Amino acid sequence: MHSGSGQRVIIVGAGPAGVFTALRLAATGGFQVTIMDKGRDLSHRSCPSIERNAGCVNCPTCSVISGWGGAGAFSDGKLTLSPEIGGHLGEYVGQEKLAGLLEEADRIYLQFGAPPRVYGEVTPEVEELIRKARMADLTMIPTRIRHLGTGYSKQVLAAMESHLRQLGVDIRMGVEVESILSRPAEGHGGSGPAKDAGQVPAEEVWGVRTAKGEEVPADYVVVAPGREGAEWLRGEAERLKIPLATNPVDIGVRVETAAEVLEHITSKVYEAKLIFYSKTFEDKVRTFCMCPHGEVVTENLDGLITVNGHSHAEIKTENTNFALLVSKTFTQPFKDPITYGKHIAGLANLLGGGVLVQRLGDLLTGHRSTEERIHKGTIRPTLHDATPGDLSLVLPYRYLQALVEMLQALDRIAPGIYSRNTLLYGVEVKFYSSRLQLSAELETPVRNLFATGDGAGVTRGLMQASASGLVVAEAIRKRAALALLPAACGHSRDRQ
Repeated sequence: MHSGSGQRVIIVGAGPAGVFTALRLAATGGFQVTIMDKGRDLSHRSCPSIERNAGCVNCPTCSVISGWGGAGAFSDGKLTLSPEIGGHLGEYVGQEKLAGLLEEADRIYLQFGAPPRVYGEVTPEVEELIRKARMADLTMIPTRIRHLGTGYSKQVLAAMESHLRQLGVDIRMGVEVESILSRPAEGHGGSGPAKDAGQVPAEEVWGVRTAKGEEVPADYVVVAPGREGAEWLRGEAERLKIPLATNPVDIGVRVETAAEVLEHITSKVYEAKLIFYSKTFEDKVRTFCMCPHGEVVTENLDGLITVNGHSHAEIKTENTNFALLVSKTFTQPFKDPITYGKHIAGLANLLGGGVLVQRLGDLLTGHRSTEERIHKGTIRPTLHDATPGDLSLVLPYRYLQALVEMLQALDRIAPGIYSRNTLLYGVEVKFYSSRLQLSAELETPVRNLFATGDGAGVTRGLMQASASGLVVAEAIRKRAALALLPAACGHSRDRQ
């Protein structure tokens, strides 16, 4: 069943950007909304590696990062409420509007069961942490966070799915979209994509083609495939002649230590956003996805096994983990940072059959970690199928130097981080998809084709991805209303 009998909207991707687009349009009414995603429904998403506590079995479609809710369904579920963190959406809509969109998205999460507590409010204790970080050559960005936890994330997303189905949204899981269908736009006299703001687009979207060959027509198409679908979207953008800009790639390790080492920080802000510029090369290094009392987990990115972290809403471990990532933006002539990041991750897979783990002390003294060396340490690994190894055979010297210098700086505000027993898992990679040329409404040069979320290079986290869905939905709602005005007044529709 479709939501109404109005204009047809296809949303490619059931992550937060796609879900929030659907929530807004379904609430408005007057649209036939269809969501397509190659992954499984939430109730059928399961990871054999997690359930059996074994190595990755290379499922054809990874349930950890694909399916209803996107990668966020199995993530730590951090809703970052500060507009300074989480992507580039403010560059399109303005920081003031972004702040309002985040508040609106937050209210929607609360409506569907998100917990009320917010971490990271600026208090005198937090201000003291910021001061101490500055003295250690670190920049600490105060960040308000609502933490769902992996368990609550699924409950909230399930409630959203149920609500959308009740409103008549057609949700098609297990359906892979192969290509975006376009045709020459009415009123365009030339060829090639539109370049100037007032120019009539050369192409307009008219639907999608699935991997099984089905052509599904639509008045509007919203592509929100997440990071898992970033390469597919890049290929479609190149085919449709949509200009692209190269984003950075973040490569590093996941650090695991005793929870007590960071308790004085995580108890006040939950997740510390810390930035450091390495002394040797002045590369940017940052903390990411801090998981107090959490566990280290693996992800399958198109057959590559990388590392990540979770904190569950109820299950607690004795450890805290977080990512340390080095950001690099490549310039001419190289334009493929995703391939570079996959190559680095592939080296770890080649040497260890998956994720490598190494004690910091072994890395500093030039030793490969072994089961025996790790067992002698005070930190018990939460990722049991990581292979003890040597990260210096995987990560370039420049990255290793930056990571070690960052750990030394962190030790000044959290003594114990720069311990020989600290565990480093590699490789963690964050691909920040090529950014498509988009308008302030996140529309591509192809008329009525919108791109949003992490896969379009617009956002880097759950909240900005959710907010970007609201931006797209509002643009479609307004355009659909304008399209009806001439008909309502008895006039023919004018094309500009």
